Amino acid sequence: MTDQEIARINELARKSKTEEGLTPDELIEQSQLRRKYIDSVLGSLRGNLDSTKIQHPDGTITPLKKEDK
Repeated sequence: MTDQEIARINELARKSKTEEGLTPDELIEQSQLRRKYIDSVLGSLRGNLDSTKIQHPDGTITPLKKEDK
């Protein structure tokens, strides 16, 4: 996500709270930007969790494992 995209998300959020509201095109743009932002946050979180390691009391270090659903 670029700073411009985040600024646009905020701009659309402010506009949606006004009496004017958002146009149908702006609603679509807002939805797409929000999805992109959520995907970006989840990707970052996934990357952090994938690189997380646990140190046990005996000093051994093991990577965090994915839990099966």
